[in-house]
Amino acid sequence: MNLTQDMSKVEVKGFEAKFYDRLMDIITLGYYPFFIRKAIRDLRLKKGYKVLDFGAGTGRNALLMHRYIGDEGEIVGLEIGKEMQEQFRRNCATYPNIKLENLRIDSPLPFKEEFDIVFTSFVLHGFIQKKRDIIIQNAYNALKPHGTFAILDYANFEVDKAPWYVRFPIQKVECPLAQDFIERDTKKMLSSFGFGDFEEHFYFGRYVRLLKAKKCN
Repeated sequence: MNLTQDMSKVEVKGFEAKFYDRLMDIITLGYYPFFIRKAIRDLRLKKGYKVLDFGAGTGRNALLMHRYIGDEGEIVGLEIGKEMQEQFRRNCATYPNIKLENLRIDSPLPFKEEFDIVFTSFVLHGFIQKKRDIIIQNAYNALKPHGTFAILDYANFEVDKAPWYVRFPIQKVECPLAQDFIERDTKKMLSSFGFGDFEEHFYFGRYVRLLKAKKCN
């Protein structure tokens, strides 16, 4: 299959965007809030950290990260969806150190060695490989020396050998780009851009992973 970006479902709009957080809670039978809190905790953020959030959504993740970086740190969220931007601004309005930029993560970004962590949650799988490469390069450029690129997304595994309850949403609900992402070697992908010293945290029976990679060069 010839994969194209118009197959992606990563840019959420309309009803789904307006009620995104609530829908995520319902779809996961109430488990999502516990899962995302654990994943954010596994980032091991520290007071004063500066974080760049690729695909910041409603600001839910930014608010969780703020608990760890405190008022001394800073979070810059990048989001292009209008409904998501509205929710982000409303949810984060009382935090002056949480900011939002209307910038595409799959186009060259202006940030140069400014951030301790670049974080993205269930976004990278929704792009064709050419655009994933741009996103990875943007993360590398934005990070300080030895900074961390943290990717919360599907782990790498053979989809056809996974249990039916894993195969079904990936093959029937997700876009084809998701399976392409899952069956590639993400560590190898990152290594080619100068990332290394990998750390992994697995969830949902090891089918979801927080992959942390250090900027080595």
